[in-house]
Amino acid sequence: MLIRFITAFAFLVLLAQSAFAQKEALSTSIRQREQATWEIALKIWNLAEPGYQEVESSKLLANLLEHAGFHMERGVADIPTAFTATYGTGKPVIAILGEYDALPGLSQQAVPEQLPRDRATYGHACGHHLFGTASASAAIAVAEQIKAGNLSGTVRFYGCPAEEGGSGKTFMVRAGLFNDVDAAFHWHPSGRNTAGDSSCLSRAAVKFRFHGRSAHAAGAPEQGRSALDAIELACHASELLREHTPDFTRIHHVITSGGSAPNVVPDFAEVFFYVRHPKAEVVRELYPRLVKCAQAGALATETKLEEIYLGGTMELLPNDRLAQVALVNLRQLNDLKYDAQQMEFAQRIKQSLVKPQPLESISQVADTSGEVGKGSTDVGDVSWVVPTAGFTTACFVPGTTSHSWQAVATSGTSIGKQGMQLAARTLAASVWDLMKQPDVIVQAKVEHTQRLAGRKYEPLLLPGQKPPLDYRNSPGVQ
Repeated sequence: MLIRFITAFAFLVLLAQSAFAQKEALSTSIRQREQATWEIALKIWNLAEPGYQEVESSKLLANLLEHAGFHMERGVADIPTAFTATYGTGKPVIAILGEYDALPGLSQQAVPEQLPRDRATYGHACGHHLFGTASASAAIAVAEQIKAGNLSGTVRFYGCPAEEGGSGKTFMVRAGLFNDVDAAFHWHPSGRNTAGDSSCLSRAAVKFRFHGRSAHAAGAPEQGRSALDAIELACHASELLREHTPDFTRIHHVITSGGSAPNVVPDFAEVFFYVRHPKAEVVRELYPRLVKCAQAGALATETKLEEIYLGGTMELLPNDRLAQVALVNLRQLNDLKYDAQQMEFAQRIKQSLVKPQPLESISQVADTSGEVGKGSTDVGDVSWVVPTAGFTTACFVPGTTSHSWQAVATSGTSIGKQGMQLAARTLAASVWDLMKQPDVIVQAKVEHTQRLAGRKYEPLLLPGQKPPLDYRNSPGVQ
């Protein structure tokens, strides 16, 4: 009897060791591709293409996955730079999301001082060059294990353009591209390592364009009708509106076009607004009030208002069951530390930060369960139709805010590279766990239904609205 027990125990140990070795093969695969994927990430970093214009960036990732044997569907959801790459058959279908758009006005070299790149205006200040590349590497590692017979199911990479204000995933969800997906994972570069069932702000985006009449600003000002005056009034009204909005509301704007010379009354001007709140229903209520601010500006200046609604994104619907899978893997796999060269770079970046954090914190992983982030993401729309979880890894120097020159600089160095690699390994391990433990997916789906609480997903889009493929372009701007 004792011999049988020992034999059975030894067999279980061998099974556990075999499973560990198979899962470790994911990390091995990702490490073997480290230099090749980093070269792709750097190419995307250098390209720094605007949302919906990521032609070369999208192609780099799509070609990588196609070469790895994935079935490709390009130009999905009426978006030329969106695609899906699928490997495997049957259930479960696990989605891995990837992004690759850059931000305007954030050109920066990979150096620890503010120094824009020549002939470049955009920069990867949110690390999407790392996001898309790490996600693709993770998908390939999972596909290799499906091919080897160690996993059963389907892994699908989603090439998602224009996350920064273009709501790319919202249109992809509306096109039904997630209808057969059982669970989805995403990640994001950050200054720290985090995971948990956190949420974010819902967001609506709009451009108000004002059309007036030009005239000599000194010689015949009475004949002009200033589009810039209309914007100034609209913006002032929006500032007053802030006082009378629900807690945690964010309303912010940038004037993208306001005239070219002070002695010419501007006949065209444009302002770009975001409205945010932790609940999409509040954003729906606030948006018409913002429109009234723009209408007031047009009325007072006798100009014509053109409203260009760009769509919006939902808040993230948390899923604790999936979040715990990512959290466990992130903690097990986190091996981040700075070598001497990285430490020197990080110390110099740290000196420029408003709220620097200890550099040693990259060795830690924080549980952000229950938190509501102050940013927005179109991953929110995915989370309303599919159980979804995400995490962050330290690709920036601790204390760095995204959308800053420091984020662009650091994510173009080996600091970004090692954070990207950690993300790829965490993604792949999390997909492995779901494919090996189908009961986790069942639990995640039950939680998803409970979180919805009977609410129906209604995207912040107009009926029949098309993707705003030109939203990074503004008339009158040279």
